[in-house]
Amino acid sequence: MSTTLNASVDVDVPVRVAYDQWTQFETFPEFLGGVEEVTQLDNTLTHWVAKIGGVRREFDAEIVEQQPDRVVAWASVGEVVHRGRVRFTPEGADRTKVDAEIEWQPEDFVEKVGAALQLDDLQVKRDLKRFKDFVEERNAPTGAWRGEVHGGVEPSTDDLM
Repeated sequence: MSTTLNASVDVDVPVRVAYDQWTQFETFPEFLGGVEEVTQLDNTLTHWVAKIGGVRREFDAEIVEQQPDRVVAWASVGEVVHRGRVRFTPEGADRTKVDAEIEWQPEDFVEKVGAALQLDDLQVKRDLKRFKDFVEERNAPTGAWRGEVHGGVEPSTDDLM
């Protein structure tokens, strides 16, 4: 049975800064608890190494939707169930609401107990707070990828004409 987590945070940076930072997946370990490493394999594929509750997991995730300054969504590839969608809503020139929805499937006893006690929900809220601190301290993203992805596919330049 999968677990769905929802959390929101307001960050005091323009929507472009918040969005651009979120597209820098390799910085996730700096603010996502339990994430040890994320490697960007290509524009739509990432490799994750996470350790939660003493359990180490590795999986690939595909970016299935990406619209600049609006949304980034991903889904794991293979056996591990992990999906997420982060939406960015401008709330003025220098403030952005970040809404995260993450779905995952606890597998072992420790993960199932953590989910039942809503410890994973608390973790997502802490992670968004750390993202807020991370991006506000810099007030500029560490990089950006402004490409679009629809249904896991980047539109070709022919599609855009």
